[in-house]
Amino acid sequence: MKPSTLSFDQVEQALGAKLIANGLGTQVLHDAIVAYRANRRAGTHCVKTKATVAFSGTKPWKQKGTGRARAGYKASPIWRKGGVVFGPHPRDYSKKLAKTGKQAALKKAISTLAKDSRISTIDKFEIKAAKTKEVASWIKEAGLPTSLLFLTKEVNKTLLLASRNIPRLEVLPVSDVNAEHLIASHLVVIEKDALPLLAKRING
Repeated sequence: MKPSTLSFDQVEQALGAKLIANGLGTQVLHDAIVAYRANRRAGTHCVKTKATVAFSGTKPWKQKGTGRARAGYKASPIWRKGGVVFGPHPRDYSKKLAKTGKQAALKKAISTLAKDSRISTIDKFEIKAAKTKEVASWIKEAGLPTSLLFLTKEVNKTLLLASRNIPRLEVLPVSDVNAEHLIASHLVVIEKDALPLLAKRING
């Protein structure tokens, strides 16, 4: 059960699509990856300003006669434990990406991988039990790199359970994969039955 590497022309034939062989589409791929990463940000960071720190508004000492500099309130940003000036506050980092943009980014990512011979196919991911050792030994025997993405036709719970403890290995159904998943992996291994579904996604 060793995956077979596909050439650029073979990927085009399998997906029934004209892939991007030149530098076109680089910007939309960049925009898509930035959007995916931005959408994962919680945006819950928050600091206290001079209005919200727990200090009294009274003067720490009188204005004159002490020999010290004038001080209006302990919450001043120039004081230790005072308020923070221009600090971060909760915000929404999410970015909108058009459906056509996502589709173009996915196509560009596949094209990039195909150009570098980083797409392989396999008949089916078949493992007897959900054991990490079984998947790890198969990867070693097949001579696959450590950074892998397995694309299945549908959710494969056994494979998911067996691979979740292996670093840099991700298992996804084709319906959930995006451009970031593809670019982040050194090699993508796709089930043959999943190729028509991937073709449908990039062809619209």
